[in-house]
Amino acid sequence: MDAKRTGIAVVTGAGSGIGRAVAVELLRAGWSVALAGRRVETLEETAALVPEGAALAVRTDVSRPEDVTALFTATVERFGRVDLLFNNAGTFGPGGVPVEELSYDAWRHVVDTNLNGAFLCAQAAYRRMKEQQPQGGRIINNGSISAHTPRPHSVAYTATKHALTGLTKSLSLDGRPYGIAVGQIDIGNAATDMTARMQTGALQANGSVAPEPVMDVADVARTVRHMAELPLEANVQFATVLATAMPYVGRG
Repeated sequence: MDAKRTGIAVVTGAGSGIGRAVAVELLRAGWSVALAGRRVETLEETAALVPEGAALAVRTDVSRPEDVTALFTATVERFGRVDLLFNNAGTFGPGGVPVEELSYDAWRHVVDTNLNGAFLCAQAAYRRMKEQQPQGGRIINNGSISAHTPRPHSVAYTATKHALTGLTKSLSLDGRPYGIAVGQIDIGNAATDMTARMQTGALQANGSVAPEPVMDVADVARTVRHMAELPLEANVQFATVLATAMPYVGRG
């Protein structure tokens, strides 16, 4: 088997941020990519960044089982199989809300998107990868450094990212007999719209507010591509990519 591989990828949350950067990186490397997200217009903007790329835009709410089924059906109808799922769609939820003030609806929205959506997409990918010939494929879950260490007032986001780690481990174990490799990338302070506030001031564990360094989202995309292009006999189980000087390692 070649040292690097390309094929058919599904990228959720592909209309912006990390999802867009990863989708563009894969398209430029020769992958065919199904772009999933809530807004078709932003998905088409992503596809237009690589005019020669093989992209398919599919409006998808990952928290809805019927949308996820339609996404993978459309992908197989267009491209024939699924070799990679980048399980990226997610939301932080309302920022800066103390746990005692967080509404159940807000909690449920984060759980439905970050955890239930990731499960539904992984389940759909797993089914395709198990049934197709040649069998197998790869799933990469987008965790977060919050899968290890929370920020203040982030209970819903942090809980779902911890849960994603369990999802990753269980899928990795269950996928072994079928050539399905599953890993997770934990990202800290990639420069996207979601992290724009980090550069002007973010609440710290000691109660202070301080600006934080960020890194180019392209560095995340290159890391995902490296994980994706390994032969299925090799797997990056967990990778952490973060802005070098952000207050994460040690005591800040």
